[in-house]
Amino acid sequence: VQLQASGGGLVQAGGSLRLSCAPSGLTVSRYTMGWFRQAPGKEREFAAGISRDGSRTYYADSVKGRFTTSRDNAKNTVYLQMNSLKPEDSAVYYCAAPRSGYGGSSYVPTGPNDYAHWGQGTLVTVSS
Repeated sequence: VQLQASGGGLVQAGGSLRLSCAPSGLTVSRYTMGWFRQAPGKEREFAAGISRDGSRTYYADSVKGRFTTSRDNAKNTVYLQMNSLKPEDSAVYYCAAPRSGYGGSSYVPTGPNDYAHWGQGTLVTVSS
């Protein structure tokens, strides 16, 4: 399984970015998919996730109302649309998946230890 987040970059505060994650060796429609982020000197934290059956999305309070995660099964890709970006959103963003069959079909775990598959992250920098 290989996961690679892409789409990061430098953006001014208030701007938008869309991150993508197109895994190989994993079908996104069969897994809960999570987005995490890690700022320098801080622990990795959950940002957003979409359940395996696609019925539920879940967001950290810090991004709720600004970020939206979705998936395109035909493209086997998961997205994180980030709007109204703030400097405190600056971090390396990762997509991740738990082991196959982990939790219920509508369950979105939020702890990093719940996720077994991680990819290379993409850097998001928001300037003030």
